[in-house]
Amino acid sequence: MKTFHLSILLSLAVAVYCAPIVQQDERFAESYLKKFYNLTEDSDPTVRRAISPIIKKLIEMQRFFGLEISGSLDTDTLAMMKKPRCGVPDGKIGRFSIFGNNLKWEKNSLTYRIENYTPDMSAAEVDDSIEKALQVWAKVTPLRFTRLYSGTADIMISFGRQEHGDFYPFDGPDGTLAHAFAPSPGIGGDAHFDDDETFTFRSNTGYILFMVAAHEFGHSLGLSHSDDPGALMYPIYSYNNPDSFVLPQDDVNGIQFLYGKNRDPVQPGPTSPPTPNACDSTMVLDAVATLRGEILFFKDRFFWRSYSQNSSPQQTLITNFWPNAPVNIDAAYESPESDSVLLFKDDQVWAFRGYDLVRGYPKFISSFGLPKTVKKVDAALYDKASGKTLFFVGSNYYSYDEARKTMDQGFPKRVDQTFSGLTSKVTAALQYRGFTYIYSGPYMFEYSLASGKLFRVLRNSYFLRCTNY
Repeated sequence: MKTFHLSILLSLAVAVYCAPIVQQDERFAESYLKKFYNLTEDSDPTVRRAISPIIKKLIEMQRFFGLEISGSLDTDTLAMMKKPRCGVPDGKIGRFSIFGNNLKWEKNSLTYRIENYTPDMSAAEVDDSIEKALQVWAKVTPLRFTRLYSGTADIMISFGRQEHGDFYPFDGPDGTLAHAFAPSPGIGGDAHFDDDETFTFRSNTGYILFMVAAHEFGHSLGLSHSDDPGALMYPIYSYNNPDSFVLPQDDVNGIQFLYGKNRDPVQPGPTSPPTPNACDSTMVLDAVATLRGEILFFKDRFFWRSYSQNSSPQQTLITNFWPNAPVNIDAAYESPESDSVLLFKDDQVWAFRGYDLVRGYPKFISSFGLPKTVKKVDAALYDKASGKTLFFVGSNYYSYDEARKTMDQGFPKRVDQTFSGLTSKVTAALQYRGFTYIYSGPYMFEYSLASGKLFRVLRNSYFLRCTNY
C-alpha cells in the first residue's frame, strides 16, 4: 500500500502557529482525513500537482471548522482533530446539510429497537435517553417513533467496541463516540455507540447519552453534519443539560426540509436562539478580551477567536473551550500578571489559565474590592501602561491595581469624565495596539486612554470580520 509522506508535504505549506509535528500526530492526522474527509492515496505520487491531496483536505477541514486556513497541521487543527466527535464524515460548508440523493424515509411512522445496553447506565436510563432523543426530532416534524422489542426495526440501536460488525470499527475511549447510517434498506438508519466510552444520564463526567443519541438520530433520519457550531448536527460533542435542551434552529431547518413541519397542534414551547452571526451589523457583543495575542468576542453561548494572521474568525461554544465556564457573560479581560482570562457573570468571576479553571474560582466580584452594592460588571478593560483594570458599572467605572490587588482611591468616577462624548452604556471594552476601544451597542469608540481623546467611532465589525463562504 502506498503511504503519504506527510512531513514532506506539509513543509510546502505555510505554518503560522505550527506545533512540533511528530510521527504519531502525522499518522493520526492522515487517518482522520481519510475517515472524515475522504482523503485518498495518490495513484501516481511521481506526478507533480499544484496542491497535494493532503494539503487540499487539510484546507477543506479547516474551512469546515472555521479554523485558520493554513493547509498545515498547526496546533489548532490538531486540537480540533482530537476532540470527541461523531464518526460520520463531515459534509459541505453552509450550515445544515443532507446526504446525497436526499436520502430520507418515505414514511412518517418509524420503529426502533434497543438491541443491548451499556453497563455505564441502568436500562431505564438508557431507555429514557433514547426515547427523549427521538422525541427531539418528532416535536418538529410529522415523524412518530414506535419501540419494538424483537425483530428488525427501522432504527436498530446497539453498543459495541472496536470492530462490531459493520466494517467501521470504533477507536477506543474518546475520539469517535458513535456513528449512524443514513436511511436505506438493511443497515440504513441504524445507530451504533462505542461502549469504550463512559456514557451518562445527566452527569458531565462522561458523555451524555441523550446528546450523543439525538445527534446520531439526525443521521438516521437523513441529516449530514452542519458547520454551525451551535447546531446539534455539528460533529464535535458538547455538553448540554437534557432537561433544558431545545433543538437549535439550524437543525429544525434541516429536518423540516426533509419531512416538513409537525402538523399536530402543539403548545408553544421554548425556542433556541440562532447562532450569532458576525455579519449581523446590529449585534451587541457581551464582552471582548485578549488571549495571548488573539482577540476574543463573546456572544450568548459562543465566542469568536480572531488573530491578525487569519482574516476569518473561528467561532466556537464557550464550554467547548472552557468546560467550567459560564455562558451569556457580562464582561471579560486578560490579566498578564496572573496569566489568565477572567469571565464575569452576575456577581461572580471565573479565571482560566489555558484551558483550566484557576484554583479558588469562581469568586464573588466583591473579592476585587467592589462595593457589595455592585451586582454585576458591564465591561472590563486592562490598561497595559498602568497595570490597572477598569471595571465599568452603569455610568461609572472603578480602577483596580492588578499588582497590589486593591481598588484605587477616588473611585468610582463617571465614564464621561475620562471618555469624552461617551454617554451611553458601556457593553464591552478592549485595549489593542495602544488604543482603547469602548463598545456601546453595535458601535465602538476609539480613544487614547492617556488623554481621553476620541479618535473614531467604528462598527463592531472593525475587528470582528464578517466572512460568508
